[in-house]
Amino acid sequence: MRIPCTRVLLAGLAAGLAAFVAAWAGGGAGAQLADEGQDTGSDSRSCRLQDARAEGLVPGAEVQDGDCLRDLTTAGTRRTGHTDPNDWEGLHASGTRNPSGVPGLQVDGYFPDGSATNTNNGWAHDAQFVIRFPNRWNGKLVITGAPGVREQYANDFIISDWVLARGYAFAATDKGNTGTAFYRDGRRPGDAVAEWHRRVEQLARAAKAAAERYYGRAPRRTYVTGISNGGYLARYALENTPGLYDGGVDWEGTLFRAQGPNLLTFLPPALRNYPEYRATGSEEARRAIIRAGFAPGSEFLWDYHYLVYWDLTQRIYREEFDPAYDGALQAGIPFCQEGTPNCDADYEYAERPRSVKEAVGRVSNTGRIGRPMITLHGDLDALLPVRVDSDVYRRLVERAGRAGIHRYIVVGRGNHVDGLYDRYPERLRPILPCYRAAFLALDRYVEGRGSLPRNGFLPRPESGDVVNRCDLGEVRVHRG
Repeated sequence: MRIPCTRVLLAGLAAGLAAFVAAWAGGGAGAQLADEGQDTGSDSRSCRLQDARAEGLVPGAEVQDGDCLRDLTTAGTRRTGHTDPNDWEGLHASGTRNPSGVPGLQVDGYFPDGSATNTNNGWAHDAQFVIRFPNRWNGKLVITGAPGVREQYANDFIISDWVLARGYAFAATDKGNTGTAFYRDGRRPGDAVAEWHRRVEQLARAAKAAAERYYGRAPRRTYVTGISNGGYLARYALENTPGLYDGGVDWEGTLFRAQGPNLLTFLPPALRNYPEYRATGSEEARRAIIRAGFAPGSEFLWDYHYLVYWDLTQRIYREEFDPAYDGALQAGIPFCQEGTPNCDADYEYAERPRSVKEAVGRVSNTGRIGRPMITLHGDLDALLPVRVDSDVYRRLVERAGRAGIHRYIVVGRGNHVDGLYDRYPERLRPILPCYRAAFLALDRYVEGRGSLPRNGFLPRPESGDVVNRCDLGEVRVHRG
């Protein structure tokens, strides 16, 4: 929750517009300054609100709240309360260098919604968003959705800081439902995930309109991007609403396929076999996990993922798409609830009713992207194994005839979250610097100033600052 600060509710801006114009002589109407985030420069670009109207800057928002800040990056917003560090914890390696000192306007708010899992900003309301407008704008906009079941500030450190410093406006959504009980949103299986896509589209349209109102001109480029579930949202957006965007970067997006593979096909074998492998070192159990899709060489990561990710992830997505299943019966437990281990260890997706596949099918990927996209995925991803995720997605893109506008880079020694690099600095490599290099490469290509990087494998360099540097020119054609 934010520190107390003087604010302007953009939804009621018209009532105080004259006073603001007087205070900002010659500079247009301005949102009021947050205490620690004041931008006191007289430059007419400093946090101006152009063509402000009674309904607010962001069309369709039920509530919107704007603050002019000296620094829109996490270096500033964590002091002023305009971010939530819990949202972005663990997604980056310590030692990551981020820019700071980007003044501009931050607008927080929410769209009409009937669920209330997100309590950021003191609001018990979902469909929350954050939009940031840097004073020095390059004419471009970045749209993101939260990874995992996190909230709208989850991309602040890994994406927002960096793109803002380069002049991009930034917008993020909580996807319309959050937390480990996100599946309770909606009336039928798959509704909660289906809402994610509506919220991304809603935000993209609203943020583009808001940017035009704020800067006096429409964005000339709009990109969609994200990590994990955010990468999945980028894939889906470029498949289904490509006209809203000029391109995207998919960082290890989750793959949903009605016939599989998907989370519900490769996580149960890992849950079923890992206890024996951990207890006895059973080679048979190890091979079963690898057959499910996990990479040889990722074994040192399995214990962490077994304890933190596998069971929880399997349970909540199975609840979303197959709520009628009761894995507790197979586990000999009277009932299955959060915290009960291995409820779904014996889950067999292929044997479940057709209705389950139909629910997954409603939100499945097709590979029919309509705009250029770069996909990155770590070869040691121990949550979404590359062989049953992005390898499969690349084949979908090829079958759809879209390979010419897609590039697929497998990052050697990359894992699902860069925070694990701190535990295993000699065995892993953060993907973030490669993501940033890919984003710049995509933008240059869209602008006609360069070509897309080639497909292939990017080995971990033997020396150098792997936390902050990545050269896509080192991509090899084949893995190994």
